[in-house]
Amino acid sequence: MTKPSAAPPTTVAFFVQAALSFGLALLAVVIGIWYLPVDGWVRGFLALGMLFLTTSAFTLAKCIRDRQDENTVVSRVDQARVDKLLSEHDPFKTPAL
Repeated sequence: MTKPSAAPPTTVAFFVQAALSFGLALLAVVIGIWYLPVDGWVRGFLALGMLFLTTSAFTLAKCIRDRQDENTVVSRVDQARVDKLLSEHDPFKTPAL
C-alpha cells in the first residue's frame, strides 16, 4: 500500500512569522483608522468593516482547510478500498459457477 504524501508540518518560526505579520497588519489598519481626519461615525463604519473582513477571512480559511481535510480523508478511504480489492483479487482463480 502506498502512503499519500503528507504536507510537511508547519514550523514554529513560520507560525510566529504569520501571527506577527497578521498582528502588524491589523495594528496598522487600526492606527490608520484612528488617525483619519473624519467623524467618529466614519471611523466606526471603517472599524466594523475591518472587523467583518477579518472574521470573514478566518472563516474562509477554515472552510478551505476543512474541505481539503475532507478530500484527503475521502481519498485515503477510497485508496484503502482499492488496495483491499487488489490484494484479494486472484487473476488465476477460475470463477465458480
